[in-house]
Amino acid sequence: MEFVKYQHVERYGTDETDGIEQGTCYVFPKIDGTNGSVWLDNGVVKAGSRNRELSLEQDNAGFYAAVLQDEKIKAFLLEYPNVRLFGEWLVPHTIKTYNDKAWRKFYVFDVMIDDTYVCYDIYQEWLEKHGIEYIPCIAIVEHGSDAQFIKVLDMNQYLIQDGLGIGEGIVIKRYGWINKYGRVTWAKIVTSEFKAKHCKTMGSPILEGELTAERRMVDDFCTPEMIEKEKAKVSINGWNSKLIPQLLGTVYNCLVTESMWEAIKKYKNPTIDFGKLQKLCYEKVKLFF
Repeated sequence: MEFVKYQHVERYGTDETDGIEQGTCYVFPKIDGTNGSVWLDNGVVKAGSRNRELSLEQDNAGFYAAVLQDEKIKAFLLEYPNVRLFGEWLVPHTIKTYNDKAWRKFYVFDVMIDDTYVCYDIYQEWLEKHGIEYIPCIAIVEHGSDAQFIKVLDMNQYLIQDGLGIGEGIVIKRYGWINKYGRVTWAKIVTSEFKAKHCKTMGSPILEGELTAERRMVDDFCTPEMIEKEKAKVSINGWNSKLIPQLLGTVYNCLVTESMWEAIKKYKNPTIDFGKLQKLCYEKVKLFF
């Protein structure tokens, strides 16, 4: 098998996730690590980050090295050679309140055969058989409402130290569901506490002046959460100010490649001046510091 990029998890309440709540939804904690995948290729264990296959020289904060030493994962893949594991490698990013014993572990959140996701009810048994860590389902919601999902969000304390609040958010999955654009899509809700923590350091001064499509796009999609995650990607070996130019480019690339389609739908086919968009994006990132 070859590397497969994990899908983008869309915001709950957008066009991409419209209707996901109208069925049986499995709700999972969203944890704040780095995305990883594991698979078997001609008997050899391979691993990837969100965007690329890993090597020992570029192993995503020690993820690949850890996978190669994990006999449980190897035994699992040998038994299920056509299965791909997606998960979160929990290394420090934004949230620092996870239990001390939770760090530097791989938590599986999706299992795929070919291009089809395996339902949690099935892969849970497979993973437990081999003692592999996974993110548990914390609620099953039938024909859910916003209030029901917010209730689950507020009770999410998975891996968080006692008394130190709740987690980053939740992910909503409806197996077998395809959105109106013909795509399998999961939805995410990020806790208001998580957003507020970062917005305090940033504000939205770039919105002063005319509310253009470029300003709206940067404010809506170039979020503190997104910037923090892109910062973590470029600073795997430690952060220093020399990485700021790389971060500017990485955030702008993420804004254009991952949010443009949603912006086109949200703002009804706006005319975008990419020079202005880039400038505003850079200003938003610089506010982060």
